[in-house]
Amino acid sequence: MLRIAKLTDYATVLMVRLAREPARSLSAMQLASELGLPLPTVAKLLKRLLEAQLLTSVRGVGGGYALAHAPHAISVAEVVQAIEGPVALTECALGTGTCSLEAGCATRANWQLISHAVRVALEAVSLADMARTPVQTIRMPNRKEMLR
Repeated sequence: MLRIAKLTDYATVLMVRLAREPARSLSAMQLASELGLPLPTVAKLLKRLLEAQLLTSVRGVGGGYALAHAPHAISVAEVVQAIEGPVALTECALGTGTCSLEAGCATRANWQLISHAVRVALEAVSLADMARTPVQTIRMPNRKEMLR
């Protein structure tokens, strides 16, 4: 089964929560309480998202965490990359020299194409899209657009 890690899912939930009120800062404790997530997990994710420059933080009373950019300017791909690293389904999709079998591999080019398609799909969905209620249809790129 192909799936994102639980921490990445939680990070997306955190970011979508912040995207629903982009002008408001929320503390780690508020986020953990509202979302039903353990505070240590929320703190760990907030640190990674800060390091990726997807969030800003303000210390002190009334401080907390907020999106570093408008919700429409942050893609799901950026959240995934902040937690898991580059979007790639196989080692060879990361580039050359990452797999001992790449010289004679008959599937490498296809895995790279598939990884690219997944990356493009994740880049096409913003936090604003994810925060919309009810869910609206998101326009997915066609094959020609994915090959760019």
